[in-house]
Amino acid sequence: MLGGAAKTFTNCLGVPFPFTSTTESKIKRSPSNLSFPSNGCRCTTSAALHLPLTESPSPGQFRVDILSESLPFIQKFRGKTIVVKYGGAAMKSPELQASVINDLVLLSCVGLRPVMVHGGGPEINHWLGRLNIDPVFRDGLRVTDAETMEIVSMVLVGKVNKTLVSLINKAGATAVGLSGMDGRLLTARPSPKSSVLGFVGDVARVDPTVIRSIVDSGQIPVITSVAADESGQPYNINADTVAGELAAALGAEKLILLTDVAGILEDRNNPESLVKKVNIKEVTRMIEDGTIGGGMIPKVSCCVRSLAQGVTTASIIDGNQHIIHSLIKHVRHWISGHRKMGFN
Repeated sequence: MLGGAAKTFTNCLGVPFPFTSTTESKIKRSPSNLSFPSNGCRCTTSAALHLPLTESPSPGQFRVDILSESLPFIQKFRGKTIVVKYGGAAMKSPELQASVINDLVLLSCVGLRPVMVHGGGPEINHWLGRLNIDPVFRDGLRVTDAETMEIVSMVLVGKVNKTLVSLINKAGATAVGLSGMDGRLLTARPSPKSSVLGFVGDVARVDPTVIRSIVDSGQIPVITSVAADESGQPYNINADTVAGELAAALGAEKLILLTDVAGILEDRNNPESLVKKVNIKEVTRMIEDGTIGGGMIPKVSCCVRSLAQGVTTASIIDGNQHIIHSLIKHVRHWISGHRKMGFN
């Protein structure tokens, strides 16, 4: 997988954090000449290389361990694009939100090229509630009439996107917020189920030119999943779908979907029934018999499509309350070759 030949789909982050303590020997092995690429990130390493030893390492010290242990792999993957879809539980909690933002900035600082795609379902539901509109879902997709589409656009483009841009800027990187309409990034088409879903769209075409220029300048694109068709009609597109199509168009090394559960469960009522490796035929069977349902359907489908279009690995990871820094922990395991589960 690390050689780029295999394509893998990781279905969970069910591993303990590899560094449980900071020892003097680890600090001594930290390279004194550790440097980051000049990509506009204002992160520094001087304090990190001289942290005092404590019995209970701080989150910052954990991240020092990640850097010192993973340096060879970071160098190997420097310049590789990672598309991260951010949403669900990780977006609701201020603590988890800060965790994701800081992890994203750290990845940028060490030379990877992160692209964030976000949804905003809870925020949309909040504003629909304030307007006494009940949200309706079918097969994990929001039913979007004209009134709801207007609210979706205002919330995702005008509020959630700019909030995330501001948080990334505050954390020390430079972010640029986009919708699918900016720079003709995404062209939408009506969903085949538009008769029941309304203005819910699919991705008809991707032009990543505007993203490439942003990434090449060391900035982090933050993209919301609203796009227009050829006539200018806006559509609400599932953010997982957008992330998968963008990852393919960018030739991304990895697609990561942060979700509210550990991954695909053989029994939805049993969190211990996590499916850690599955092939495409089995995924199809699980969708058909209802094992995979609701919001997991677009997530799994976009992973399969992204792999088919050239993305090397696609992962669904748990962004819930009990896994702080799930993004950086997962990437650490990925770049060090510890996670090799895949679609065959």
